[in-house]
Amino acid sequence: METITRQKLQQAKELLRNSNCDVWLTFVRETTVSPDPILEFIFEGGLTWPSALMVTKTGEAIAVVGNYDAEPVESTGDWDRVFPYVQGIREELLKVLETYVSSNGKIAVNYSLEDVHSDGLGHGMYQLLNSYLVSTRFEGSLVSSEAITMSLRGIKSPEEVERIRGAIVETEILFDEVSEFAQVGMSEAEVFRSIHNRVRERNLGFAWDSSADPIVNSGPHSMIGHGFASDKINLTPGHVFHIDLGVTKNGYASDIQRCWYVSAGEPVPDDVIQAMNAVNESITAAANFLKPGVMGHEVDSIARSVLTSRGYEEYLHALGHQVGRVAHDGGALLGPAWERYGKTPYIPVKEGEIYTLELGVILPERGYLGLEEMVRVTATGVEWLTRRQLTMPIIQSRAGE
Repeated sequence: METITRQKLQQAKELLRNSNCDVWLTFVRETTVSPDPILEFIFEGGLTWPSALMVTKTGEAIAVVGNYDAEPVESTGDWDRVFPYVQGIREELLKVLETYVSSNGKIAVNYSLEDVHSDGLGHGMYQLLNSYLVSTRFEGSLVSSEAITMSLRGIKSPEEVERIRGAIVETEILFDEVSEFAQVGMSEAEVFRSIHNRVRERNLGFAWDSSADPIVNSGPHSMIGHGFASDKINLTPGHVFHIDLGVTKNGYASDIQRCWYVSAGEPVPDDVIQAMNAVNESITAAANFLKPGVMGHEVDSIARSVLTSRGYEEYLHALGHQVGRVAHDGGALLGPAWERYGKTPYIPVKEGEIYTLELGVILPERGYLGLEEMVRVTATGVEWLTRRQLTMPIIQSRAGE
């Protein structure tokens, strides 16, 4: 079976053909200490000395690496040409650039003001690379590769989609188990620890920092957002109980939110049902609008307007982000035109990207009611990857307790 790195290098070649750059250059060293986020897509392994991994507009994948790194790179079979060096990379690197960079051509490198996943070239490495180009015709030719790296990371190959589906299945199983073991009187931290144990027993990973994955909320005094589960807050009748959970499996992530009503025997109250319906209507409206070519702020605006029209305050975050190797996978964002999001809400959505659709409302005396689904963008709309939560299940004490 073709490896993901080979699939992504082929994808990178297509992206270069349609770009205004002659070469995309990933420049790294000591990658176990300072890895570039894009490196794992094009090379599975570590590199020690200054290394230049390049994809050209003519459709070649070329590596200039230290002599002891050359054989491992060659052994992957992914690289069309590998040039080893001993004393220094500059001479071999300039030879390659001389061959593939046209007069006044541009070299794309991994820095970005907008996207952390496209910002893997550290300042020192940027200066080092520039020093090699001084007094050559390539001086001043470096530009940001963010358009390439965002697309490479965002547009999922079939294998990547299947791996994300696998992570989603595991997450949905964990949520089913929460419905079985969670009960009135348990603390947020007890639920958190139980989920952690189950994730580790299954040899899964966490889609974000494990100290706050999952996020567990019960009631109005819980830490909403990127908070920590509390030993002092218990699942109490009248609370909305909410979990935001993401796991990784085979190197790819999920990110899903689910909620329950904590009951003393009564049915789900009307205010909870109404809030649940409003959240779902907002997510549905956004999903119906989401397709290739629209911009993220437009999708966010649809969901935001539906929610506020139902009498609820608007959510204080973006509607959705991309998911891939990690939960927050960078690139285009389904978010409002706020300063903190930069230009990412203005990047057109592309077919093959995978997004969350997430929002919620705060119910006085009950807590946070939030849902998060995952969708894949198709040629004409979206495919739902998660089993949608459309009704509010109940958590209560077990019989006889």
